[in-house]
Amino acid sequence: MSDIVKEFNEYRSRMNDKILSDNNKIIKRIFNLDTNAFNEGALDKKTKELLGLVASTVLRCDDCVKYHLESSYNEGVTKEEISEALGIATLVGGTIVIPHLRRAHEYWEAIENQG
Repeated sequence: MSDIVKEFNEYRSRMNDKILSDNNKIIKRIFNLDTNAFNEGALDKKTKELLGLVASTVLRCDDCVKYHLESSYNEGVTKEEISEALGIATLVGGTIVIPHLRRAHEYWEAIENQG
């Protein structure tokens, strides 16, 4: 099986570099805002990543789900916490998010196997 975590991170990094090399002020500001929004604040980073995961799942953005799964893992989120957060996402998003739920579980497993 290919290393889906490594492939995703390499692709994301390569494409982000290309996008940012266009020197588009709006895009750069959005990237900066996204980065800063997940910094420690009134909410800790772990909580913010779980919020990002739920929102990404409901919005059905697989790339975003992968990003927040890995960021959550790096913040020490447990499989049980991920499962509960994805349960909330499925409740809020409805059955249409179930395919994304499947891919999220597959990706989380890949992250755990990598670490």
